[in-house]
Amino acid sequence: MRKVVSVVGARPNFVKLAPVSRELRKEFAEVIIHTGQHYDYLMDQVFFEQMGIAMPDFHLGVGSGTHGRQTGEMLAAVEKVLMDQVPDMVLVFGDTNTTLAGALAAAKLHIPVVHVEAGLRSFDRRMPEEVNRVLVDHCSDILSCPTITAVDNLRKEGIERGVHLTGDVMVDSMQDCLRIASGSASVLEDLGLSEKGYILATVHRAENTDHPARLESICQALAEVARHIEVVFPCHPRTVGRLKAAGLWEELTSRVMVVDPVGYLEMLVLEAAARKVLTDSGGVQKEAYMLGVPCITLRETTEWVETVQDGWNVLVGAERSGIIRAAIDFLPSGPRKEVFGRPGAASRLVELLSASQA
Repeated sequence: MRKVVSVVGARPNFVKLAPVSRELRKEFAEVIIHTGQHYDYLMDQVFFEQMGIAMPDFHLGVGSGTHGRQTGEMLAAVEKVLMDQVPDMVLVFGDTNTTLAGALAAAKLHIPVVHVEAGLRSFDRRMPEEVNRVLVDHCSDILSCPTITAVDNLRKEGIERGVHLTGDVMVDSMQDCLRIASGSASVLEDLGLSEKGYILATVHRAENTDHPARLESICQALAEVARHIEVVFPCHPRTVGRLKAAGLWEELTSRVMVVDPVGYLEMLVLEAAARKVLTDSGGVQKEAYMLGVPCITLRETTEWVETVQDGWNVLVGAERSGIIRAAIDFLPSGPRKEVFGRPGAASRLVELLSASQA
C-alpha cells in the first residue's frame, strides 16, 4: 500500500483534511503531520474531535512567530519527518504557512506534491496567503482545483500539466458537519440568539489586524451596526491581542457580543442562522455562499470571485461607511450556482491519486 503524508497545521487545513483523510485511508497508508501553526484548543484539537480526524502521527509544535521564522521552522521540521517516512506523495491544503512549508520540504526532497485547493488567486501579493498559493502551485505535481476559475488562473500562469477540476472538498466537509451539528450544536441557545436576528463578524487577516487605522475603522463600523442589529464576533486570539494593543477592546466589547472562537460545527450553525456575515476570511465567504447567507467582505480583493460575480458577496474593504451601508442595505442580486461542484470531491481526488503514478 502506497504511503501518503498529509501536512496540516491551521484551522482551514483541518477542515479540508477531514473528508480527504476519510477517503485516503481506503486506498493509502496515511501519515498526518501537524506543524502546530494553530495550537489553541478551539483552533486546533476540537477539529480532530468533532470531525473524526485521526490524531496526528507527528506534532511539530512550531507555534506562532513571524512569517519567515514560522515557515522556516516548519520547513526544517517537516523535512526531517519526510526523510524518515519516505512517502510516495505529500498532500498540502489551502494557503497557510504550513501549506508552503510542506510543499517546499517535499519538492526539495523530490517527493510529488499534491495541492488541494489549487489555483485560487486574489491578485493581491500583499496577502501572505496569496504568496503561499502561487509558490505552492508552481512546485506541485498534482493540482486539485475547486472551480473552473482556478483552472483558468493556472493556465494563465503556464501551469497545465497535472491540473484537475475535482470540485471543492469543502462541499463534502460542510455537508458532513451540518448533519452532525444539527443534532449536537446548541450555540444559538447558549448565546441567546435567534435565527436571522444577528450579524456574524470575523476579523483575522493581517491586512486588517496589523494596521491600527483599518482595525479601528472596522470596529467603529461594527459598533454602529450593533445599534441596529446584534453583532456576534467570535474573536481569534491574535485579534484580541491587536484590539487590546490598539486600545479598541473595551469600546468594542461594550457594543458588540465578542465571544471566544467556536468549534467548526458551531461556526457553521452561526453562519447558517445569521442574517448576514461580515468577514475577511476566505473560507467563511465560501461557506456563506454555500449556505445562502449574504456576505460582506472586509477586503478589497477576494480569491472567491464567483461569490461576488453571482451577487452574494460584496467587497467593502475597511471603510467605515461602506461596511455600515452594506450591513444594513446589501441584498443578494442573483441566484446561487453550483460553482464549487457536487459532493464527492474528496473521493474524486483519491480516485485520481490512486490512478496516478506520482
